[in-house]
Amino acid sequence: MINGGIFREYDIRGNAERDLSDEAVRAIGLALASVLNERGARTIALGQDVRLTSPRIARTLSETLLASGISVIGVGTVPTPLLYWSLFNLPVDGGAMVTASHNPAPDNGIKLAIGRETIYGDAILEIRRRAERFSESPPATAGIPPGIRTERPVASDYVKEISGQFGRLPLRGNRPLKVVVDCGNATAGLVARQLYTPLGVDLTFLFEEPDGRFPNHHPDPTVPENLTALRAAVRESKADLGVAFDGDSDRIGVVDERGELLFGDQLMVLFAEEVLSRRPGSRIISEVKASTFLYDRIAALGGIPDMWKAGHSLIKARMRETGAPLAGEMSGHIFFADGYYGYDDALYAGARLMALLARKPAPLSSLLASLPRTFATPELRRDCPDDRKFAVVARLKEILKKEGVSYNDIDGVRVSYPDGWGLIRASNTQPALVLRFEANTPERRQEIEEGLTRTLAQAMEREGLDPSRARRDLPPH
Repeated sequence: MINGGIFREYDIRGNAERDLSDEAVRAIGLALASVLNERGARTIALGQDVRLTSPRIARTLSETLLASGISVIGVGTVPTPLLYWSLFNLPVDGGAMVTASHNPAPDNGIKLAIGRETIYGDAILEIRRRAERFSESPPATAGIPPGIRTERPVASDYVKEISGQFGRLPLRGNRPLKVVVDCGNATAGLVARQLYTPLGVDLTFLFEEPDGRFPNHHPDPTVPENLTALRAAVRESKADLGVAFDGDSDRIGVVDERGELLFGDQLMVLFAEEVLSRRPGSRIISEVKASTFLYDRIAALGGIPDMWKAGHSLIKARMRETGAPLAGEMSGHIFFADGYYGYDDALYAGARLMALLARKPAPLSSLLASLPRTFATPELRRDCPDDRKFAVVARLKEILKKEGVSYNDIDGVRVSYPDGWGLIRASNTQPALVLRFEANTPERRQEIEEGLTRTLAQAMEREGLDPSRARRDLPPH
């Protein structure tokens, strides 16, 4: 039996030994192969991260695809962005990346792409339906010509393309830009040195050696505790910038020269300013958890601010639909279609940030000094059953509507006030509700949080749930 809970909105993810046994991976591989065969796809790229269980899962997935007539081009142990890069540069009809991103070391998963697009939502559910069916009754593969397995390392070509795009960065006064890079013992350590050295940057590396046990800290750069070593190293070495990456290098974390963390919406302000200076009037996309100051700054620069649903696959789809050159999420997924392919590549975003900063005489912290000072909570996650979380949000909308409260419902409920805002939405990846609150003062933020949390408790009660769940924080997952 397959645990249906491993099929998420954007990927497949669970405990590697319990949820992704060889039998489960074979069923998933058969499901993927059946979809690919129906679409006339014949070859996919396959990559894996540095987790200890990734070779087993990748091997089982490859064997299953080959037996089902799908050829496999192995791109090796790589960051996820290199698997995405292969979709644009190799003769393939899709891809699969064995990774659990920023999940704990015992977890693993699979990200899937058909054509050049990562699949999500209903497409993931279709893989689930077929995998559950094939786990009970596998399709016959006798007589099917097997696929062909070839190996095609892509790291050197990827590095050559990106470093060639930027060249050697200008000096800041009489010295190169000084950067600390925290690889987190994850996939960034496979390519970061080769990628950033040609830029002429003064580099210091932390935890560069890949180790799927993640012995030094968990590879999630959005959690401040995971950046303790990076922040200290930036201050100690008087660096201009610190960057960190998640487990598969599609999300970036940034600290300024003071060792202070920059959130995704602050980072997006910098990138939006740079892109709009060359492409005036462009649409810039972010998501419902981002601060109002980002959308206000985009509009003030003459761009078109576009608040969209959270989720990297949903953001990429919105970019393709609108032709936006830039998008980004609070979680550190940054998407450049300006001079790049439009997918989330934290290694590339790091190079863009270095190039941007190298051309500025001022320190990184000062580039954001003109933003209005606001007080925001981190992303809060509250326990709510998977099969009830969307009903709770629907009930919340109903209560607010009856109370005459207007809200943005593009993704959950975002209520705006003259001096702040609050967000409550259903998580796409956890049995949880996601909350965030921001205001011009800490006191006002607290008022907004308390008011909307009380209304949320009412919504949960009406759905027959214990409202105390709305006060229990869950870790991000």
